[in-house]
Amino acid sequence: MSKTFNGGNPGQDVLPLILCDEGSQLRNWGLLATGILGGSLVVLYSIATPFVAPALRKHCLPFVPATPKQIDNVLSALKGRSGSLVDIGSGDGRIVIAAAKVGFKAVGYELNPWLVWYSQYQAWKAGVHHNTKFYISDLWKVSFSQYTNVVVFGVPQMMLQLEEKLGEELQLEAKVIACRFPFPCWKPSHTVGEGIDTVWGYNSDSFRMGEKPAEL
Repeated sequence: MSKTFNGGNPGQDVLPLILCDEGSQLRNWGLLATGILGGSLVVLYSIATPFVAPALRKHCLPFVPATPKQIDNVLSALKGRSGSLVDIGSGDGRIVIAAAKVGFKAVGYELNPWLVWYSQYQAWKAGVHHNTKFYISDLWKVSFSQYTNVVVFGVPQMMLQLEEKLGEELQLEAKVIACRFPFPCWKPSHTVGEGIDTVWGYNSDSFRMGEKPAEL
């Protein structure tokens, strides 16, 4: 309650007190808004950093979800095959999960831990977690020699180096499926789809073409 002193006009004493109270409230609201904004930015940074950081590397696989048509094209290119399958840069796991549904023992390698955890949840949700595995790993530090089916959503800057790596590691019975961008030197054995949904299939005639014949 406002008070007056010395019999003065009550309005003269009340007005400054009211302004003081309003100023304090405004400052409090300002501090609260600043705190909320700052906290939101911290949370956003913590969530976004794992997604953005891989894209800042020299050779990266930025996360771009595969379209349903791309998934169909990949499975079509792998028709008649079985065994182990690896998706290099598996993103949210949709290629791995789709491959597991048609009988592959499917594995995904992904540098982003958030996407790996999400993929594991999606595989469990789809009921194929027993036939899928996801690893948080840098693809350049992994050997893919154990896999007979390889799928990769690459970017142009890395395809030549990845071509050399896979050519050195893969077995003769392996098959490679490249999505969105073909390998620069390998000649595909076949293609499926068109536009951004095109996939290129490569067999051993492609990735062993640069090898020198063994000396007798």
